[in-house]
Amino acid sequence: MKRGWTFQSWGPHAWLVRFGRDWSEETMRRALAVAHDLEVRRPEGLREFTMGYGSVVLEFEREQPTTGGGHAVAARVETLVERLRSLPANVPGGRLVEIPVVYDGEDLGEVAQRTGLAVEEVVKRHSGRDYRVWMLGFAPGFPYLGVLDEVLRLPRRESPRVRIAAGSVAIAEAQTGIYPSESAGGWHILGRTEVRMLDWERAEPFLLHPGDVVRFVPVEVGDV
Repeated sequence: MKRGWTFQSWGPHAWLVRFGRDWSEETMRRALAVAHDLEVRRPEGLREFTMGYGSVVLEFEREQPTTGGGHAVAARVETLVERLRSLPANVPGGRLVEIPVVYDGEDLGEVAQRTGLAVEEVVKRHSGRDYRVWMLGFAPGFPYLGVLDEVLRLPRRESPRVRIAAGSVAIAEAQTGIYPSESAGGWHILGRTEVRMLDWERAEPFLLHPGDVVRFVPVEVGDV
């Protein structure tokens, strides 16, 4: 199997497939290609799949065990992995979604200080590129967006906050994201938006989907 691709049993009916271990454009494109292929060409017996940054968990129907007498299933998984490995790392076309942001977050000054940038430069660098929606997770509708400017990359806060307001735009490591609802969290808050990531009253509750492109637009208070 090509270097960088591995798979292993991940419970009675599941397998973990790894294809990357870094936060990079290449790994993100590979993850999106894998997710798209599994959606449109769902393998027989696959109940669901869960994407990670550089991995995917494949969960099969219970009548197809992955332990004991599961050698035939293991062979099928290996064949599937070879299929996924051969996919071109082309990102399926997604929508461009502009998100207006008021950059007045409580961590903006600290991020500027730790990166050695002026506050205005932090805003410019964060809003100056388009981000691909890598996946949704942590909370319903929370978009993991990449890849962040290298200068802005900071580890998560040592002490997570108990309460982060819905609509908070934040960064951590090589990612940026938008909190869809009030929750605890350890990312650095740069600003806020009134655009709702999640609305159960909408026909499609989630505003963003993997493969979409997000562009942050700096605005003044009252313009969001």
